[in-house]
Amino acid sequence: MRPTPADPAAWNAHLAEGNATQARKRVAADVLVRDGAGSFLLVRPTYKPGWDLPGGMVEANEPPQVAAVRELREELGLTVRLRGPLVVDWVPPHGPWDDQLAFVFDGGVVGPGTVATLRPQDEELSEVRFVAAGTAVSMLGERMARRFSAAVARLGSGHPVYLHDGRADWAG
Repeated sequence: MRPTPADPAAWNAHLAEGNATQARKRVAADVLVRDGAGSFLLVRPTYKPGWDLPGGMVEANEPPQVAAVRELREELGLTVRLRGPLVVDWVPPHGPWDDQLAFVFDGGVVGPGTVATLRPQDEELSEVRFVAAGTAVSMLGERMARRFSAAVARLGSGHPVYLHDGRADWAG
């Protein structure tokens, strides 16, 4: 017989057992940051090839928006106030990686003083650059370029988009 909420200790043990066997997802939280000219901030990680959006991986039991703010502060010394989610993207398993949920948040516009002084603050980044949207698409990997383009399209809409591997044409 299954435990019930009438026996809290047994019920919680039952729930904990179920929780321990359920799938875990990797979660990424990136941020779209713009300058006053409408260019977008890209970062060059040291641990993988190419360019990326600023942000990073969510830690255990950390909300994605908190992770996004934390990552920008740790890696760039940049404090942003998020304006909401732009994209939620389910990324299927690929290479050695299991599936993942990837968020892109609107980090707003930073002023010219911030742009002029923005530098990597730790060993995870080697370079930062503000670039036009079209240039960003050409600098990012294919999957991230699709996610970036979807995020740019959602700016100002107030409504995030759900993607399947960077594509909105999923069958739901």
